[in-house]
Amino acid sequence: MKILMVPGRNKFYFYRSLFRKISLITAGAVIQGFAMAVFLFPHAIPSGGGSGIAVLLNYAFTLPMGLGFWLANFVFLIITAPYLGNKSTIGTVYVITVTSVTVDFLEVYVKQPFPNVWIDLFIGSVLLGTGVAMLMRQRVSNGGIGFAALALYKYKNIRPGSSLFWMNGFIFSLTAYVVDWKIIILAIGCQMISTRIINWLLRSTRPKTRPGYDFAWRSSKK
Repeated sequence: MKILMVPGRNKFYFYRSLFRKISLITAGAVIQGFAMAVFLFPHAIPSGGGSGIAVLLNYAFTLPMGLGFWLANFVFLIITAPYLGNKSTIGTVYVITVTSVTVDFLEVYVKQPFPNVWIDLFIGSVLLGTGVAMLMRQRVSNGGIGFAALALYKYKNIRPGSSLFWMNGFIFSLTAYVVDWKIIILAIGCQMISTRIINWLLRSTRPKTRPGYDFAWRSSKK
């Protein structure tokens, strides 16, 4: 039995799928930026290597956190972009740009709801993990350092978890040394909570069986 394909209908489903993917990526980036701006950055808590560099740039040059986050991630992205392709690069640039704009906007117009560092650490880490999990479900990197870890894995066979651990660990230690030693404890706490949230959210959702349209990663199906 021959199935007739309707070009107009296929185009409609393509654009609907693409719009849904971009909407989810945008939502994940905004939630990530919200967690940083409102709960983590006011206490100089770095959620990752890029945000750790943003804290350092803010401390040394009073550079806005959002701009510092964008610059740090963009530098890592430019270095590793030739190894992972244009589609992945475009998706990650979009994510870090939306996150940075969200951070800059919310730092000006939204005040901290809680003055307690531990409450902010917990809520910020939960929200951060939620945003990153949304991005990972759409197969998009949440920053340039994660992109660098993927490039090292692809060409040097170094596991992403190991390279991220050492890169983030070095940046956290430098941030703690320059700003305040308690930052490294808060940063580790943020990593532990957000990682658990990411793992829980990714485990609690079944993988899609139907093919979709990737915004930032090449599909493995050909």
